[in-house]
Amino acid sequence: MGEFTILTNRKRAIVALVHSLVFLAIAFRQMVAPSPSAGIWIPSTVSTGTWILCSIFVVVSAILLWLFAISRAFTEKLYFGLCTVSATSGLLRTAAGDQAFHAGIYIRAAMLLSAVLVGFLILRAHSNTLPVAAPEPRSSSSTPSVASEIEPI
Repeated sequence: MGEFTILTNRKRAIVALVHSLVFLAIAFRQMVAPSPSAGIWIPSTVSTGTWILCSIFVVVSAILLWLFAISRAFTEKLYFGLCTVSATSGLLRTAAGDQAFHAGIYIRAAMLLSAVLVGFLILRAHSNTLPVAAPEPRSSSSTPSVASEIEPI
């Protein structure tokens, strides 16, 4: 698994997959019971919660974009790319409002669902690899002496 840069082991893959599943559940909840977003560019009073949500989406989108940029393996890059598109579409929907970008809620859910599937593939790849066994220590009787390893001239 030397090709992965960020999701280098099974534990990291599980943590990433759990995060994706939680955000997928949140996205599905927003799809089923939508709370219309007015957006921050509409000349009206914008609630504090909307500003906080936009700030969170900006930070998360930036971090995921950075992880996408530094990842090397195709599946890892695909995973972080899907997560980045999902977070960015959530940001655009919150900032622009539902009238301007209503499809953002569906894009977010579709990208997260795809990221979960790719996350399962990454987890499966880590589960299929066998850990490298540590070499067994040699007993002193089976180790040749230094004198016997030197060849006469």
